[in-house]
Amino acid sequence: MVGFLLWLLLLIFCWPLALLALVLYPLAWLILLPFKLVGIAVDGVLDLLRGLFTLPGRLLRGPRSL
Repeated sequence: MVGFLLWLLLLIFCWPLALLALVLYPLAWLILLPFKLVGIAVDGVLDLLRGLFTLPGRLLRGPRSL
């Protein structure tokens, strides 16, 4: 909501810049999308490696009692 109000304020005071921001925001999102996907994949691989390295310790600890 605050971002929308700031954009409206920018539209009132400097409408060419506001329209340029309105056009460039989706383009920037599309350019950054592959980096977000790579980040998700790397996070998954690191979680898998952490699980593999902590598996022996969790197996040796045995079942937890409640």
